[in-house]
Amino acid sequence: MPQTLQAIFDQTFAAISQARDTFVPEITPYEIGTIASVSTGIAKVSGLPSVGFEELLAFPGEVFGIAFNLDPDEIGVVLLGDYWQLHAGDAVERTGRVMDVAVGDGLLGRVIDPLGRPLDGLGPLSTSARLPIERPAAPIMDRAPVTVPLQTGLKVIDALIPIGRGQRELILGDRQTGKTAIAIDTILNQRGQDVLCVYCAIGQRASAIAKTLATFREQGALDYTLVVVTEGNDAPGLTYIAPYAATSIAEHFMEQGRDVLIVYDDLTHHARAYRELSLLLRRPPGREAFPGDIFYIHSRLLERATHLREGLGGGSLTALPIIETEAQNLSAYIPTNLISITDGQIYLSPSLFELGVLPAVDVGQSVSRVGGKAQRAAYRAVAGDLKLAYAQFEELETFARFGARVDEDTRSRIAHGRRIRACLKQPEFAPVSMPAQIAILLALTAGLFDAVALARMPEAERAVQEAATQIQEEIVDRLVNADALSDADRRTIVEIGRAALAGFQPQPESEPKPGG
Repeated sequence: MPQTLQAIFDQTFAAISQARDTFVPEITPYEIGTIASVSTGIAKVSGLPSVGFEELLAFPGEVFGIAFNLDPDEIGVVLLGDYWQLHAGDAVERTGRVMDVAVGDGLLGRVIDPLGRPLDGLGPLSTSARLPIERPAAPIMDRAPVTVPLQTGLKVIDALIPIGRGQRELILGDRQTGKTAIAIDTILNQRGQDVLCVYCAIGQRASAIAKTLATFREQGALDYTLVVVTEGNDAPGLTYIAPYAATSIAEHFMEQGRDVLIVYDDLTHHARAYRELSLLLRRPPGREAFPGDIFYIHSRLLERATHLREGLGGGSLTALPIIETEAQNLSAYIPTNLISITDGQIYLSPSLFELGVLPAVDVGQSVSRVGGKAQRAAYRAVAGDLKLAYAQFEELETFARFGARVDEDTRSRIAHGRRIRACLKQPEFAPVSMPAQIAILLALTAGLFDAVALARMPEAERAVQEAATQIQEEIVDRLVNADALSDADRRTIVEIGRAALAGFQPQPESEPKPGG
C-alpha cells in the first residue's frame, strides 16, 4: 500500500529532529583588526594577534596589504594600492595566505600590474593557477651548468661579454646611457629563439613604459613577452613586490622546461621603494640610509634565476637586472651589492655615449663570469684576439692624444682599433644574426676592414652583413653546433667577407704617362 502523506511527514520530521540532536556547533575564531594609523604607503594595525609574517591582509575598498613588522602591540603593514580611502578605525581582515600572482600561458602578450590585474584593456586574464610571489630558490643539486648561449643580437656583447641561459648579468651605468635599450634589443632578438620574455618595469615613468610597449608591438615581440608594470606614482608597496611577482610568473614557465629571459628595469627604484617602506616602518637606517637587509631582498630575488637539471625539465631563467649609477660611481652601496650577487656586469660609459659609440659598452670594465663557457666556438675563435686588440687600442689612443710621436706599428694598431670600434657600433632595435656577426668579426680579425676609410665603415659593414646571407646552411649548422671553428669554414667565411669588401678598397693611383 502506498504511504500516506502523514507518514511521509512523520519520517521527514523525525530525520530533521535526529540531525538537530546530533549537530555539534563548532566555534571558529575569526580575527578582525582595526587600523590605528595610515601614512604614505603603510598602515599600523592592531587586534590581529595570530597574523603571520608577510600574510596578506584585506582592507576596505578591495585594498590589500602585507604584514611586514610584527611588533607586540601593533602590525606594520605595507599597502598594495591606493590608500586614500582608508581611515583609522576601519576593519582589517586576515586572508590566511601570502601574496600570490596568477601564472600561465594566458599571460603572454598581456600587460599587468604586480597584483595580476590587466592594464591593457584586453579583458580579464585566462589563467587557472597561482603561485606565491616569494618562493625559495632552486637547491644547488637541482641546478645544471650554463651551457647554452643567450644571443642578444648585439655584436659587442655576444662576442666580448657573452650571456648564457640561466645566467644573471647586471647592466649598469649612469642615467640616459642606453641601459634599457640593451635589454629591449635582447628581447627583440629572442624572436624565433624559443625563449619567453618577461619585462618588469619598476617605478618607471608612464611615458617611458608606453614607448617600450609601442616598440614591442611594432616589432611583434608581444607574441612571446609579458610586461609587468608599476609606474612612478604607484604605492611603494606595489613597486616593492613587482620583481618578485614577475619572477614567479617566469619560474612557472621555467618549471615547464622552457627558457625564459627576465628584465628588471630597474632595481634602483626597487631599492628606493624598500628604503622608503623601511624608514616609514621605523626600521633603523644603515649605509646610505638603506636598511641592513637590502642585500638580502636582491639576493633572494636573483638567486631564483638558474638552469634546472634535465630531470626537472631542463628549463632556464636568465636575469638581466638594470641598475643606475650616479657620476660613474660603481662603488656605491647598491651597485656593489648587485655586482657581488650577479655573474658579471655590462657597464655603459657616459663618455662613450657622448662620443656616439652606441651601445656605449665599456669593454674594459665589463665582464661575464659564466657566459664564456656557453659561448659558441666560432665566437671563441675570434673573441680573445679581438678583446686584446681593442684593449691595446684604447691604451694607445689615450697615449697618442697627447701628440706624442708614434711609429708605424702603433699607427696601424690604432687604425685597426678604430675599425673594431666602428664595427661594434650598432643602431637601436637592429639586432644582428649570428652568421652575420661571425662574418663581421672574422673580417675584422683578418684585417679586411683596415683599408676601408672610417667614413665608409657603416656601409662596408652592411655589405658584409648582406654577404653573410650567402653562407651555406651546412656551415651555419656547424657554426651553431660544432665544438671548434674549422680552418676550412674560417677561410670560406673570410673569402665571402673579402669579396663583399672588394669595392671598398682604395684604388691604386694610375702612373702618369711618359712625356705627359
